[in-house]
Order: sequence, then C-alpha cells, then structure tokens
Amino acid sequence: MSELITELPILPNYINGQWCDSAATEFVHVVNPATGDRLAKVPLSPASEVDRAAQVAQEAFQSWRRTPAPQRIQYLFKLKNLMEEQFEELSRTITIECGKTLDESRGELRRAIENVETACGIPMMMQGTNFEDIASGIDEFMFRQPLGVAAVIAPFNFPGMIPFWFLPYAIACGNTYIVKPSEKVPLTMQKVFFLIDQLGLPPGVVNLVNGAKEAVDAILDHPLIRAISFVGSSGVARYVYSRATANGKRVQCQGGAKNPIIVLPDADMDMTTRITADSAFGCAGQRCLAASIAITIGEARRTYTESIAAAAESRIVGNGLDKGVQMGPVISTESRQRIEQLIGQGEAEGAKMVIDGRSPQISGYEQGNFVRPTILQDVNPNSTIAKTEIFGPVLSLIHVETIDDAIQLVNRGQYGNMACLFTNSGAAARKFRYEAEAGNIGINIGVAAPMAFFPFSGWKESFFGDLHGQGQHAIEFFTQTKVVVERWFKDWSRQF
Repeated sequence: MSELITELPILPNYINGQWCDSAATEFVHVVNPATGDRLAKVPLSPASEVDRAAQVAQEAFQSWRRTPAPQRIQYLFKLKNLMEEQFEELSRTITIECGKTLDESRGELRRAIENVETACGIPMMMQGTNFEDIASGIDEFMFRQPLGVAAVIAPFNFPGMIPFWFLPYAIACGNTYIVKPSEKVPLTMQKVFFLIDQLGLPPGVVNLVNGAKEAVDAILDHPLIRAISFVGSSGVARYVYSRATANGKRVQCQGGAKNPIIVLPDADMDMTTRITADSAFGCAGQRCLAASIAITIGEARRTYTESIAAAAESRIVGNGLDKGVQMGPVISTESRQRIEQLIGQGEAEGAKMVIDGRSPQISGYEQGNFVRPTILQDVNPNSTIAKTEIFGPVLSLIHVETIDDAIQLVNRGQYGNMACLFTNSGAAARKFRYEAEAGNIGINIGVAAPMAFFPFSGWKESFFGDLHGQGQHAIEFFTQTKVVVERWFKDWSRQF
C-alpha cells in the first residue's frame, strides 16, 4: 500500500473559474471506509488560498449582484441538468468515499438536486414589499439585496447534499460563494465542481478550497466573507458561531443531535419497526436526523423491543456498492473505536445488551470500519450513552409509563434537532407536535427531513443562529433588506 501513496492524485482547488494546485505542504489521505483503500490526497490549504478565493469572489460580486435574478438562475437550470446526467456517477462517488449504500447516496443526491430546483424560484422568493401613499404623496419600498461573499464549511456525512442546502440559494440571490468540503470526503465536490466548471459562470462566483482547521479559521476571520454556513458537531458549531459572529459575520450553524422517538402501544408495530430501523441504522447512524433513543410506553416495551431487535440482527452490512447491502461502514477507524467505546460504557453503566454490533467480521472487507446495528435496553436517561451523540448505528431503549413522561424526557435533552412519535391516535399526535421541544417533528416518520422549500430546523444545542438552511430562511439569510421612503414634491402631471 505504501508504495502506491506517491501515485495518488492530489486534489486541486477551484478558484476564479480555474483549477489550481494548492501550495499546501500537508496532505490528508481520502480513504474508502469499506475497504481501507486510499483514494486520493487532499491538500490542507493555507490561509493565503482562502484569502485569494475571498478576493476573487469579492471582485466577482460587483458584477454578479447586478446580473438579473432570472439570468442568474439559468445557470442553476443547467446545473440541475448536468447533475441529472451524472446522477449515477456522483452517487457512486458518495458511496466510495462516505461508505453509505448506493441507494442512500442516490437519495442524498436527489435532495441536493431538489435544493437546486427550489432555488430556481428566487425571482419570486426574493420579492420585496411595496406600499404606495403610506402618507400623502409618500411611497415606501422594501428590497432584498445580496450580502457579498459567503461560504460553507461542510461535514463528511452528506458530501453531496449539505453544500446544496446553501450554495444554490446564495448565488441565485446574487452572492458569490466559497465551498470548503470535509477533508474526509472531498471527491464528491470535486466532481460537482467539474460540472460547475461547465456552466459558464463568471470567474470567481463559485470557488472551492480544500483544507482543515487553518482553512476554517481563515474563513471565520476573513473580512470579505460576510456569511458562513456550517454543519457538524455541536462543539465545533459553537466554536464556529462564536468566532465568526465575533468578527461581525452572519452565521448559521447546525450542530449535533440525540434524536428520540416515542412508540405508543397503538402504533402499527411492523411499520414502526421498519421505519425506525431505517432511521437508526440508515447511513450507519451517521446523520443528524438518525433515531438514537427509542422511548416505549406500556405494552410497546415488549413488542417493539422484540421487533427492532429482529430488524437489527437481520440487517445486511457490507460495502455499500454490493447488491443487497443495507448498511455500510462508519467513516473512519477513529469513529469506529469511539462508537465501540461508548457502547461498552453504556453496558458498564447498567444498560442491557440486546444486540451487540461491535467488531463484526465482514468477509472480504476486513480493513473496513464496520459496526453492526447495536441495541441497548433499560438505558438510564442520565447515563453517558443516553446524552452523548454517538453518530453510529446504536439505538438505546428507555421505557416510561405515559406520554407525558416521554415528552418530559424528550424535553430534558440538551439537543433539539428531531423528535418523532409513532401512534394511531390523533390526539396524542397533536399533543406531541405542540409540546415536543425540537425543530423537526415526525409523526409516524422516522427521519423528519424537510423538503427543500421548508427550512431545515433545529433547536437548543442542535442549532446556533437565527435562520436555517433551505427554503425562505435561505433567502433571508443570504440577503439584507433595504427600506426606501420617497416623496416627489413636483407635480409630475404638469410635465406632460
């Protein structure tokens, strides 16, 4: 393996409409988490390259902001078509570098394209407010204008989708943009930018800078970058939000989660099991809307525990490119070790092991970072595993007596990304959706992911900021309002 390292491609940046080699002296290997194969080397770009991207983006902004919105979105129409043409290739790349199954990658890419489609409605979504004669002879108008240069610091778990929560809205609103993909999964954005390079956008409108913490800090500190979007753990989200807002920037930071689901005795148990298994174990549990805690009420304790245990045990784990595989690996060896350590800690703190997914042997993929679906029962709500975001295929079971107890347990959590209820009772559903303290609520839904024309919400430690990604929130985030009050003293009618 070591003999091949020098032959690995070094990924370029994309600045001012051109591919360019980084001056970086440090590199990180991009690794297929299913096979352990090294795929490429990603440069840890220095701050000077963020500065160059910001400078050219600021220069491009001066003319891009004056480009009419109907003309700006023509580039997005073309991008949508190119992404459709390369749909399978992009999906395959996501699987190779991220580990999820091919169907999961296809679903991710479909949501990315959905955001491009939604952003094509910017000419209507950016409309302002006009009032004539708010007083005698006085008119008042509110316009939306772009901010300037904006940037996204993207995570590893959805390399194809999450940059598109922000990028299409930003440029359609008249901003210019910088993408900093995760150094763990940079290949998908490389291929997306090969498509962007075909659009004929003015140089500098969209730029790509690879890197790690130095590049991130350069983005947070750069005076020309006006707005920053981030998705990742709550600890890093808090750091990004604090540092960027201290520099006067507009910031939206999606943080971590510990998403609970509540199962009532009247729920359709077959449907509930299928949906919650996909939620907890889909994408190997590496998504911010993964079910992490199942709270059972009454008889659901027995029926749900039995059915979810069977579902976890039967799930087919392997390389996401292989036919029939239902769950791939976690992203890295370090992640696998952390997940397994937390499972062990949960057991040490009194939880009962129902299904133990540690150290599986996946034939043909002995170097892969696999953790099988794991279920722990009778988890103490105050234990480490009940409070910590695991970001792996681990489901903790907690039993309470009433829906009030369950909602109280949900609301005690520090996170507020998603909470879901499974029931056939309309009254219970109404109570839950009103009282549960989470930004995304599911009723008989395991992954309450909003469509692109709704904001991706989040409360408490799951979100830092005011305006979320997607939909109308994205328009408000990437624009600033200007109010004009005007009066003309001369009688215009006498001019004719």
